[in-house]
Amino acid sequence: MTDLPFSAGLRVAIMTDETGWHTARLKKAFRARGVDARCIDLATCRIDTTWEPYGIALPGFGHTLPDAVFVRGIAGGTFEQVTLRLGILHALRECGVPVYNDARAIERSVDKSMTSFLLHRSGVPTPATWAGESAAFAQRVLMRETAAGHQVVLKPLFGSQGKGLRRLGASARRDGTLIALPSLTRYQQVAYLQRFVGAAGRAQTRSHRGPGFDWRVLVIGGRAIAAMRRIGGRGWIHNVARGARCEPAALDDTLAQTAVRATQALSLDYAGVDLIPPPDSHDAASAGPLVLEVNGVAAWRGLQTVTSFDIAAALVDDLLDRKLAAAIAPPAPMRHASV
Repeated sequence: MTDLPFSAGLRVAIMTDETGWHTARLKKAFRARGVDARCIDLATCRIDTTWEPYGIALPGFGHTLPDAVFVRGIAGGTFEQVTLRLGILHALRECGVPVYNDARAIERSVDKSMTSFLLHRSGVPTPATWAGESAAFAQRVLMRETAAGHQVVLKPLFGSQGKGLRRLGASARRDGTLIALPSLTRYQQVAYLQRFVGAAGRAQTRSHRGPGFDWRVLVIGGRAIAAMRRIGGRGWIHNVARGARCEPAALDDTLAQTAVRATQALSLDYAGVDLIPPPDSHDAASAGPLVLEVNGVAAWRGLQTVTSFDIAAALVDDLLDRKLAAAIAPPAPMRHASV
């Protein structure tokens, strides 16, 4: 840790809709750096153009603003509520406050369709994906994928912890019957379909008859710093919230580089990247892991149980020593071109 002299006396807002294990760890790490960290719910903040000098009011900060903001959680709500909460983060950035992760990056990661688009555009390996509002088109995708021997996963456009996932296509049931496209009503009339990639950990399952798995890799400040395997869970969904167990995983170069590239594609300061083993293939281009999701407001309690170093301290150090330091650094002197 680089204890920079400017860290003492700083004030940081931890944006969260609930306090608990994660916020306690963050506050402890900030205290160790001499920083006053306060938890604030974005729902209690407001845009107020009469509130001088910034036109934005945060509880506990009076007419001032924090030196930096750590986004730990954004509560769900109506479209208008979530838009306003993200607007607060946008406004803080416009006022020169470093926001970690900022609203633009969070918007990219929360929207699974945009995540898939940006991963694909950046050449990051990810399963084939389709997103649209047409149930007829989604049905055609399902039929075409089924005819090609694939299954697809229907996911909520916004969501986490494996909630709302449906596996569709031939052999999605044990009896081999086709599971048709369900009503999109519960998916807000949006079909986000992703090709199902075998069974994660297929090679391991065949050789050891063990459960499948995926990886969660934590990237902080452009470096992959820790990884775990999430094994088992409820069927083919390997979220810890669904009963998967966590095991430490080696961070080989391919896994680390893929996770870092995914984080960079979404311009995130830190992220939890979910990856799966590639499908059985003789194609060398598909030999590496595939990125399923990139979490811009990532939890790390499960990962901390299999990691020796303090993750909260690593996050705090990156915010203070990289992002905030860059924000307050004096501009580089201009160089005059020689004549």
